[in-house]
Amino acid sequence: MSTSGWALLCLTCAFLGFVLPRRRGEFPCHPGGWQDEATFATLHVAAMAAPSLRAGLSRESAGEAVRHLRTLLGTGAVALTGTDGLLAWDGALECHTGQAAGHAGTALASGRPQVVTGQSLACGRPGCPVRGAVIVPLEVDGRVVGALAAYDAEVSAALVRTVTEVGRWVSGQLELAELDSSRRRAVEAEMRALRAQISPHFVYNSLTTIASFVRTDPERARELLVDFADFTRYALRRARDFTTLADELHCVDRYLLLERARFGDRLRFTVRVAPEALAVPVPFLCLQPLVENAIKHGLVHNGGSGEVRVVIEDAGPEAHISVEDDGLGMDPAHARTLLDDELRQGRGEGGIGLANVDLRLRQIYGDDYGLVVETALGSGTRVRLRVPKARPGNSSL
Repeated sequence: MSTSGWALLCLTCAFLGFVLPRRRGEFPCHPGGWQDEATFATLHVAAMAAPSLRAGLSRESAGEAVRHLRTLLGTGAVALTGTDGLLAWDGALECHTGQAAGHAGTALASGRPQVVTGQSLACGRPGCPVRGAVIVPLEVDGRVVGALAAYDAEVSAALVRTVTEVGRWVSGQLELAELDSSRRRAVEAEMRALRAQISPHFVYNSLTTIASFVRTDPERARELLVDFADFTRYALRRARDFTTLADELHCVDRYLLLERARFGDRLRFTVRVAPEALAVPVPFLCLQPLVENAIKHGLVHNGGSGEVRVVIEDAGPEAHISVEDDGLGMDPAHARTLLDDELRQGRGEGGIGLANVDLRLRQIYGDDYGLVVETALGSGTRVRLRVPKARPGNSSL
């Protein structure tokens, strides 16, 4: 069982042992009755608090979680503090909100639970029922990042145990939030690095082609230079994770203008696109690398002549994309290992490579959405992919 799972189990036991005996009359007393309902109630409240805590410890997340934590603890008031002050308070005993950060100070400094009673709780409000507070530190990866404080009319050993277990569970959720954030940052950094692998061979060939027109056709050279700038501006921009198929096709068009200048009439290219698919969000630079791969295998490896076909179809909740060349093809056994070998050995002959696109698709949509390579010796190569029309919730356009 995971750390957070043990913490939740301990939390449930502590809740049953402390809160429920004081409220036992609220549940029907029959075998499997109030105990089962109490367990469900505890888990339900914990589940309500968890999503906010999984966002990390901030004023917003603390404000959303603190009321559920007070329900869980059953105390007069509950506070969540960070290392620099009060983040959120829930309960009617607001005469103590100004003291919460000070009360949490010792727990933050020592890293151990603290009990506050007596004069330290004096608030100046006549008849204030608060007689004690239990403050426990919240830790993430061994670092104290905040504190959970429970205020009530009395402090018992059971209350100390319960608040301590709730604090451990909250710490577990915050650690999961940190892991989620670290994983997300790692994936984003990897995706930026992968997107940046624009082929130096393509850059060299494009500039060489442009240079060849400088004297013979200066106007053509100028147009190609503008096309090259347009393509590189798109490909090297500080891109968001997603763009649209329409933008990807525009990028492909700029790329092909440069390649056509290089190959002339030997490069034939056809595209068929369902208009409904143009607005579909897709991972940035997912189409151009497939076209580049098709030109490399369909033309360069086929005597410098061939055809590349792109077909984009509307398929209900998905868009289906295929990029096909009529080149030499390859052994199917080799095709099955192409993506893994290219990724593991860092190949791709200087370009982004099929493995790059395959990896990003699987990271974003899951393993069912990787590239499918269809090929045979002498029969060309077709690379297929499919993307959902609805982009994932953690992506942006």
